[in-house]
Amino acid sequence: MVDTVHADGGTRGNGTTISRRASNHSAPWPMPAVVFLRHAKSDWDTGETPDLNRPLADRGRRAAAAAGRFLAETGKLPDLALCSPAVRTHQTLELAMSAGNWTCPTETVDELYYGTVDDMVSLAGRRRAPVTMLVGHEPTISGTLKQITGADVRIPTAALAWVNLNTGTLEWLIPPRLLTDR
Repeated sequence: MVDTVHADGGTRGNGTTISRRASNHSAPWPMPAVVFLRHAKSDWDTGETPDLNRPLADRGRRAAAAAGRFLAETGKLPDLALCSPAVRTHQTLELAMSAGNWTCPTETVDELYYGTVDDMVSLAGRRRAPVTMLVGHEPTISGTLKQITGADVRIPTAALAWVNLNTGTLEWLIPPRLLTDR
């Protein structure tokens, strides 16, 4: 079951199943880390669709798949993914996992859509897994990166950012154009 996790640590079951795996890492990671994944490009041509229900555009589907393959190729895979309740974030995560041929437990977290930078910092700081992925939105991701690392960066759709939580260092930021143009 996937639980909706709130910044205060409370949960509410929503009946979705998750898949589990032993470990996706080719080597053990000595540091806790967070990988941020902004949702891929959404489809604005869906009429009167509420923001929460907006799906991915074709370009976004390609970029999400490329991000998943990149994580698999580098061995920088999450042990847990926390995902906004928005349709486009779930589609981004599902396409990334499928294209990269990896999986991890996933949870829907309301604060990744409705919350603040402080909510996301709190989620990032919880060391529930060696590598936690946060799949969310702007401007919350860039604000969170700035608060944790001091980096003042722009996060385009489908970008990946890796943060070492021991040092508060932004180790890398990969925009999707570097992955889809190769």
